[in-house]
Amino acid sequence: MISAGSDTIQELTVEELRAKMGTGMTIEDPEEHMLLSMGPQHPSTHGVLRLFVELDGETVVNLAPDIGFLHTGIEKTMESKTYTKALVLTDRMDYLSPWSNNLAYILAVEKLLGVEATPRAQVIRVILAELSRISSHLVWLGTHALDLAAMSVFLYCFREREYLLDIYEMVGGQRMMVSYFRPGGLWRDLPEEFEPAVRHFLDFFPARIADYEALLKNNPIFLRRTKGIGLISAEDATAWGLTGGNLRGSGVNYDVRKAMPYSGYENYVFDVPLGTDGDVYSRYRVRIGELWQSLRIIEQALNNLPDGPVNIDDRKIVPPPRSELGQSMEAVIHHFKLWTEGFNAPKGFVYQSIESPRGEISCYLRGDGGPKPARVHFRGPSFVNLA
Repeated sequence: MISAGSDTIQELTVEELRAKMGTGMTIEDPEEHMLLSMGPQHPSTHGVLRLFVELDGETVVNLAPDIGFLHTGIEKTMESKTYTKALVLTDRMDYLSPWSNNLAYILAVEKLLGVEATPRAQVIRVILAELSRISSHLVWLGTHALDLAAMSVFLYCFREREYLLDIYEMVGGQRMMVSYFRPGGLWRDLPEEFEPAVRHFLDFFPARIADYEALLKNNPIFLRRTKGIGLISAEDATAWGLTGGNLRGSGVNYDVRKAMPYSGYENYVFDVPLGTDGDVYSRYRVRIGELWQSLRIIEQALNNLPDGPVNIDDRKIVPPPRSELGQSMEAVIHHFKLWTEGFNAPKGFVYQSIESPRGEISCYLRGDGGPKPARVHFRGPSFVNLA
């Protein structure tokens, strides 16, 4: 990370940049090198950072990263909303994996309240979280391949992602910003067409993974640009606090679903894919393996999806069904108070971690006895991984 006191990268000269970037590589003829500013609007940086790179052909000999271009003040905004209304902001923390963000926050709220979701709600949460992992990995794989000039993989991945977005819309009414997980359970139960749609996905998706692999696994261009590139040792990955595929690609066996199970993950049989070389290719292999493992988890969850309610029976936390509002004055009162004032959470703090597609995302939540969180903080995996 470049730190130049009050100076920014934009204010530094080329010579100052080179001095601050530093490298152990021998530069034979720096005058022949290209200096290139990538981002934050550059397609390969996806809006979150700016890279100032010095190139010798296609080899990067110097690099100055400038991080932090996507900051929206979400944590502070959540502290001005009730616990339930703050949920909508978690969708927008990572719009490629909103279900994971929802889950980390909702589990923290439930831990603070001292309640646990019903068995049916927990299994549904697992199914949707794993579908979200697949959807997120499809965007990663498609854009990863596109940045290496493999257009076909990008189109295929987004074709499958569209199918998943249709399922999200079927369940939560939105393709991306779902806000479906709620304190005490879910917004509503699954529609009848959900299970057939997911089982159809389980049927056709394995062949699609094989298609991606056929295009990339032994592709000489892909191999040259991923094998031996971006090496991270297991020791460095651990010391830097990496999580998710970036950590497991270096051979470190750590997955929150195994280490600190939540939502019943201890009841599912699945493996944790590990890399061996700690390079870009190893991380690619790990995430491909995670696609297969998510399919295993989803199938087990569907086969063991229990009947019963999807919300706890506590009208102080969960709004009454709409069908009761025309018949019960008490239901109207609960509904009115929950959507205007919210529920009061006890004083204290909790910390909840889950395994998102990016790695470990954690939510620190502190209550002061009122209807709004006194402090919300997220330990997002991407910032740590990127840094």
